[in-house]
Amino acid sequence: MAIQQIKLPITGMTCAACEKNVNRALNKADGVSEAMVNLATENATVSYDKSMTSPQQLFERVEKFGYGVATASIELPITGMTCATCEKNVNRALRKPKGVLDVAVNLATEKARVTYIPGVVRRADLVTAVEKFGYGVIDTAGMDDIDDAERQARQAEIDRQRNLVIFGAIFTIPLFLVSMGRHLLMGFLPPIFMADWWIYVFAILATPVQFVLGKQYTVGAYKSLRNGIANMDVLVAMGSSAAYLYSLVIMFGVLFGFSDTLGTGDYFESAAVILTLITLGKWLEARAKGQTSEAIKKLMNLTPDTATLLRDGDELEVKLSEVLLGDSLIVRPGERVPVDGIVQEGRSAIDESMLTGESMPVNKTLGDTVIGGTINKQGRLIIEATRIGNETALAQIIRLVEQAQLSKAPIQRVADQISGIFVPIVLVLATLTFLGWYFVGDIGFTQSMLNAIAVLVIACPCALGLATPTAIMVGTGRGAEMGVLFKNSESLERAHKIKKIVLDKTGTVTQGEPSVTDIVPSDGIEENTLLTYAAVAERGSEHPLGRAIVDKARELGCVLSELQDFEAISGRGIKATVNDKTVLIGSPRFIAEQSVALDGLRTDIDRLQANARTAVVVVIDGVASGVIGMADAVKPSSADAIAQLKQLSIDPVMLTGDNQQTADAIARDVGIGLVYAEVLPAQKSEIVESLQSNGTVVGMVGDGINDAPALAQADVGIAIGTGTDIAMEASDVTLMSGDLLGTVRAIKLSKATMKTIYQNLFWAFIYNIILIPVAMMGLLIPMFAAAAMAFSSFFVVTNSLRLRNAKIDDTKVSPNLQFRQSPAVGD
Repeated sequence: MAIQQIKLPITGMTCAACEKNVNRALNKADGVSEAMVNLATENATVSYDKSMTSPQQLFERVEKFGYGVATASIELPITGMTCATCEKNVNRALRKPKGVLDVAVNLATEKARVTYIPGVVRRADLVTAVEKFGYGVIDTAGMDDIDDAERQARQAEIDRQRNLVIFGAIFTIPLFLVSMGRHLLMGFLPPIFMADWWIYVFAILATPVQFVLGKQYTVGAYKSLRNGIANMDVLVAMGSSAAYLYSLVIMFGVLFGFSDTLGTGDYFESAAVILTLITLGKWLEARAKGQTSEAIKKLMNLTPDTATLLRDGDELEVKLSEVLLGDSLIVRPGERVPVDGIVQEGRSAIDESMLTGESMPVNKTLGDTVIGGTINKQGRLIIEATRIGNETALAQIIRLVEQAQLSKAPIQRVADQISGIFVPIVLVLATLTFLGWYFVGDIGFTQSMLNAIAVLVIACPCALGLATPTAIMVGTGRGAEMGVLFKNSESLERAHKIKKIVLDKTGTVTQGEPSVTDIVPSDGIEENTLLTYAAVAERGSEHPLGRAIVDKARELGCVLSELQDFEAISGRGIKATVNDKTVLIGSPRFIAEQSVALDGLRTDIDRLQANARTAVVVVIDGVASGVIGMADAVKPSSADAIAQLKQLSIDPVMLTGDNQQTADAIARDVGIGLVYAEVLPAQKSEIVESLQSNGTVVGMVGDGINDAPALAQADVGIAIGTGTDIAMEASDVTLMSGDLLGTVRAIKLSKATMKTIYQNLFWAFIYNIILIPVAMMGLLIPMFAAAAMAFSSFFVVTNSLRLRNAKIDDTKVSPNLQFRQSPAVGD
């Protein structure tokens, strides 16, 4: 038994019973020999057999019993990864230290995100684990700007590869020209060019290339093999070293006079060309990979370094890091808004295109929300800082995009599985190639070796490893530029499969801000009296319909008394006491369920609903006293968005808690055929589930708290960014604008990204499927194999970069971007 001990920081314990529960949970886990839980220190010390359980399983065990383990996450910038096998190796290395719970490594971003238990494992332990496997971690200790430090380190690596290419070219080009010239122009050159002593010149030219350029591959191969694994470096090192070492043997044969036995044909130029071309490909790939994160870099550069602080009438320029919540900041025309805030003074138009993808500036005045990183186009504003640092919308967007880029799409698993066994298979194929040609083909040692080298060099899994993550990186970055945020790469992949999309009506298809259009009192009741009773009762409600009634009463100058009692019936209506009278307000259906007769109002209700009005019945002391009609205007872009969804072969469905007639009228206006009306909040997820029953991939678009369960149930949940934080948390995709066209953009971007991934995988697979047999048949010389391999990865990355200019959407609609904090309860 391999017994280890670990200390888990437990969260959620409040009493001795909790301590006992956690103790029982851990002691009953497989492989645990002893667990001691301390309520005072909130720690659990666990001795366990690492062959039977792991920290991750203990963590899950504690969570299953209703408690938690305090965890932390760290992002490590990794160096030295060249292929999917490297990515797998780093993942394996980082999982070795005790206390690591989860690891996500991305070859394209060259980053690893590690979730771990604080106090059990440290950053230094993780760095040591990575270095032991032959890779590196950029040291950002003591750096004020970690991102800038990483950027400098990445650029230094790009510059190093460029310098290696230049160094290699200085020796390789003359070596290649003279060596190949001797072969191609034999009989036309003076005798001096055919002399045997040229082999010494070739050795002198090839040796610096072999030891300077080849060092990174040889060292990488050694470290890889030392850990029992094989990566791209193994293939390159074996291929180039075999050609170089064989050539050395030939040179010594010439030197010591037994060239008659070995021959005089050397392959110094093959070794040098292989290393130079592969390093060239590595440099071009590194440069191209740097461009895949351009969108993130642009977002990071949006916020200014300083802000103008208004204090006691004086204007002070301070660093952005010195701004505190509640500070008053001045934003002049042409300046970027430094942090998220609320307008205290002034009026202007703000360019929010870098966050929402919408080109038209948005008007801002007193009380409106402004977002850090946007541009003040016109007037001078004074804003109150409401979100700073990592809490700003821009910081959250960057965090969300980086999270999505680190995650793995399901389609990538296929490439990863193939890459994991690819190098060993290639080594076997290269060996079989040599043996086949030497013993069966009977072409001699030299040509058999060259054929085997060609197989080693051509079969590199780099392109396979980069095919998916580079496209995901560019796709998620492009999405951020258009105001479409994917929570993870799985969402980006799944969105292209959507066949039905469920649209919540209020706030999604419509503006979500209803206003009173009709006041229809019963006989004997004055309009103002009806409206006053309704408004006083609705003062206790947060529902948009209730707020609209209160606003209308104030507009007409109604005197509103104090509310005596209030009860909200979620998604259905309210009950209140006003001036000692019981007031009941709700939909006609709800009022009928309370056994209140609606005979006198039925004609008016039908008329309002037929005209796309929401009818709200007011009951005073058990008598239906009137009906108030309200309308929620359809968003200007909704009909266009729905038409585009249909063009994408996606069937739109509308959900609403409103009555059937009103819902049907709005659905007709925007072109929706299937409508579910009078739906309670709890029923929304059930309807989504029913649409999924036959395997149909269903998307859901919503903005309110009551949409969260349906967003979570859907295959792809899409939250309108003008909605609540809870809806955005439950969703897979967040649209920064309140525009339904953002849904179209998200789906089109998903389709474009997946098309790029399929293209990348096709060329990566075809390249290997075709060229490995060609190399095995002896039809591909090693230097051409090196050129093909070097440019395969470069092709995949540049193909992914084409997504940055892909035509996703030409339509531009100006939203009024606001982050509403109050929930839209009951549609």
